[in-house]
Amino acid sequence: MAGPARKEHRLEAGARALIAAPAIWLGAFFALPFLFILRMSLSDPASAQPPYKPLLDLSQGFAGIWTFIQGLDFEAYQTVLTDSLYLGALGTSLKIALLGTALTLLVGYPLAYAISRSSRALRTILLAAVILPFWTSFLIRVYAWIGILRQDGFLNQLLLWLGAIKAPLEILNTEIAILIGIVYSYLPFMVLPVYAALERQDATLREAAQDLGASASAIFWRITVPLSASGILGGCLLVFIPVLGEFIIPDLLGGSDTLMIGRLVWTEFFANRDWPVASALAVLLLAILTLPLLLARSRQEKAGGLL
Repeated sequence: MAGPARKEHRLEAGARALIAAPAIWLGAFFALPFLFILRMSLSDPASAQPPYKPLLDLSQGFAGIWTFIQGLDFEAYQTVLTDSLYLGALGTSLKIALLGTALTLLVGYPLAYAISRSSRALRTILLAAVILPFWTSFLIRVYAWIGILRQDGFLNQLLLWLGAIKAPLEILNTEIAILIGIVYSYLPFMVLPVYAALERQDATLREAAQDLGASASAIFWRITVPLSASGILGGCLLVFIPVLGEFIIPDLLGGSDTLMIGRLVWTEFFANRDWPVASALAVLLLAILTLPLLLARSRQEKAGGLL
C-alpha cells in the first residue's frame, strides 16, 4: 500500500505544482503591478522622485503605515471623472473601439468563412497569409500606412489614376485612418477564432437543412452564424480589449483632435508626470474592460462552456 500511496502523493504534488505555476506568474506579473498602479492612483502628485505622495515608511512601524493610509485619497479619480478632457478621451476610445471591432468583424467573418470552405491545401496557404503580417514589426506596419494614406500617398495616387476622385482625399490624421489601421492590424485576431469555430461545425447540419428545402441564405443565418457565435465573441473580445487602450495607431495615424485614452495615459505619465491621474485612468480602463469579459463568461456558462 505504501507504493501506491506514495505514487498518489507524488501525483497530487505535481498537480499542485502545475496549478501553482500560473498562479505565481499571474501574481508576479499582473496582480502585483496592478496593486502598485492602484496605490499610485490613490496618491497625490508631488515634485519629487517618485512623483507622488505619500510614501510608505516601514521604519516607523505602525505609525508609518497609519500615516501612509491617511494620505491616500480619491482625488485623481474625481479629476478623471469630472474633467471634460478625460471624459471626452474615454468616449472617443469607446466609440473607435466599438466601430473598429464591428468593421473588423465585417471584414474578418467573410474571410474566415471563405478559408473554412476552401480546400485543405489552399486553407493552409490562406491561414499563413493571415498570420504573415505578424512576422513584421507592428510599428513598421503602422508607419507604412502613413505612406499609403497621406495626400501624395499610394491610395490617393491610385484613386486619381482610376478617375475615382479629382483631388487627393484627406484621410491621414482622421478617425477614418485610425479605423483603417485598426482593421488591418487586428484582423488576424478576428479571423482565427471565427475560423476555428466555423471549421469545427458539423457539415451534416447544413446538408440536412438543404435536404429540407432551406435556402443558402437561411442556412447561413440560421445555422452557420449561430453555431459560430463563440468564435465571433472571442474575436470581438480579442479586438475590442487592446483597441480600447491603443496608443501607437492613434498617435501615428490620428490627428491632434482624436485623443484616445491610451495616448492620454502616456502623456500624463511621461509628459505631465502626473502619475496618480495616469494610474487612475489605467484602473478605470481595466474596470471598463472587465465588464465585457464578465458578460462573455456569463454567456459561455449559460451555453454550457467556459470562455
